[in-house]
Amino acid sequence: QVQLVESGGGLAQTGGSLSLSCTASTRVFSIYNMGWYRQAPGKVREVVATISRVGATHYANFVKGRFTISRDDAQKKVDLQMNSLKPEDTAVYYCNVNGIDDGTDQFADYWGQGTQVTVSS
Repeated sequence: QVQLVESGGGLAQTGGSLSLSCTASTRVFSIYNMGWYRQAPGKVREVVATISRVGATHYANFVKGRFTISRDDAQKKVDLQMNSLKPEDTAVYYCNVNGIDDGTDQFADYWGQGTQVTVSS
């Protein structure tokens, strides 16, 4: 099973920046899409940004122009650079990776453990 390790969460002030990183385990896995999702208290988990295997990106409207998603297939890593942070960005951020497990030829969808991002005024 692929394991995702997240890092980079923490506390930032309004207008500040944080960088999140997510790295998949070394198990053989053909990755399709990677992305970041977030869940604020009392709310459903929502997509923040995704990036396809060919580099096509999608951003939620509320982060466009502020966040940047990137991936490194060699390192099996997806990053999220967050700038111009707002208090409403406060949430638990989850890394997501899906694709085909090369050992079983089965589609798989994996989630990170979540990392807290808190933005104060």
